[in-house]
Amino acid sequence: RPPLISKPMLDSILCLRDDRWKYVRSLLTPAFSDTKMKEMTPLLNQACDVLLCNLKVYADSGKAFDIQRCYNCFTLDVVGSVAFGTQVDSQKNPDDPFVKNCRTFFEMSLFKPLLILMLSFPFIMIPLLRILPNKKQKELNGFFIETIKNAIAFRDQQDAVERRRDFLQWMLDCRDSADSLSPGGLGGMSPSAGSKQVEAPVAGRAPSVKVQKTLTEDEIAGQAFLFLIAGYETTTSTLAFATYLLATHPECQEKVLQEVDEFSTKHMVPDYQNVQELPYLDMVIAETLRLYPPAFRFTREAAKDCVVLGQHIPAGAVIETAVGHLHHNPEFWPEPEKFIPERFTEEAKKERHPFAYLPFGAGPRGCMGMKMGLLETKITLLRILQKFQFKTCPETEIPLQLKSKATLGPKNGVYIILEPR
Repeated sequence: RPPLISKPMLDSILCLRDDRWKYVRSLLTPAFSDTKMKEMTPLLNQACDVLLCNLKVYADSGKAFDIQRCYNCFTLDVVGSVAFGTQVDSQKNPDDPFVKNCRTFFEMSLFKPLLILMLSFPFIMIPLLRILPNKKQKELNGFFIETIKNAIAFRDQQDAVERRRDFLQWMLDCRDSADSLSPGGLGGMSPSAGSKQVEAPVAGRAPSVKVQKTLTEDEIAGQAFLFLIAGYETTTSTLAFATYLLATHPECQEKVLQEVDEFSTKHMVPDYQNVQELPYLDMVIAETLRLYPPAFRFTREAAKDCVVLGQHIPAGAVIETAVGHLHHNPEFWPEPEKFIPERFTEEAKKERHPFAYLPFGAGPRGCMGMKMGLLETKITLLRILQKFQFKTCPETEIPLQLKSKATLGPKNGVYIILEPR
């Protein structure tokens, strides 16, 4: 058994391949279905209640502040709530062990460059990580696995009706019913990148490799951990970027506020269904992700030799897609540096090449959490803009300086004034 160093990341779907990847992905995909999103919305709203209380203090003071720090706490609360089944208010309780360990995890200087390499080249990096001894990392990984295992033990004792409806619970439900689930739930999806099957499965015949039929506890911890890595910085950055863009484009913010007010006259509480009625806010979020894609690059490994646009790509080659470059290509995006939400009207989208816009990757290994990330961003902006509006101030950095380590984000935070409405 490899040492803890490679856990829990090693057991996440990011690092699985071939039949095991296909099977675990088919188990996890329904966790982001519409039904599951509906069940998770109350948890998002709960975290928003906490965020709004924390923001009100800044709004009442009338002073400039870095809203990105608030988003940081909020997103951590959501991940804690949805993936780890732990209720926290990380702004008020920075010493909560879950919060502290997450912070340490993201601040680990050794970890940052490794994380980038690991997300880009999991199959090269993970064997290397196994040989890097690191006491701190061992403790951290141990903590996250322990948290999950405790949560699992706790839920196994609860009555089914008492259990929180979150990502963790859904994985546990999968674990229990996995025997009755056929791995064919993916439809005609191609085998994962980098297939090294003993023999290719013929239609109607089981693959030669026996795929283990349930999620192990370690794998459950691995997915929750991936949820933390993939959902934390990216959502925080998207919220921060959207705030900056709305503050610096008051005419767009005005349109959003009108749409939000209209929404508020019809609905008491946002839910998965009714937030579909905010088309302009959708366009604002889409254009934010075009200008500033947090996942600004991704890689795929060629499963077999192929020729793309006359270019021969050998099996095993790792191809990197530069999303940031693509999103600023004037051929697809006239005046690419300008913030123009109208680029995302239904008509405009139909006329554009489908792969000119890839904030969530594409293909069978595209981002599973896309719906979740968009829902979280949308509900959060809606809830904030029902009560406040964003204003620039002398402290607002224009243009915004960026950092592009593991993900793209504002380098020095986003300083604004929050005005009560």
